[in-house]
Amino acid sequence: MEKKLTRSSTDKKIFGVCGGLAKYLDCDPTILRLGFALALLVAGGGLWIYLIAALVLPSDNVEA
Repeated sequence: MEKKLTRSSTDKKIFGVCGGLAKYLDCDPTILRLGFALALLVAGGGLWIYLIAALVLPSDNVEA
């Protein structure tokens, strides 16, 4: 089965970007959330990257 990068509809805090990215990369979403938070604090770029990903990535549309 082909892996697709999507926003998670089940593992999300805000838009599901980190949950979907963690599923795609097969890692813990908490690590990615901390990475985005660190990028936000250090350079301010984490917010823009997250928002762009939230707009561009399609949702996985899995109903819980």
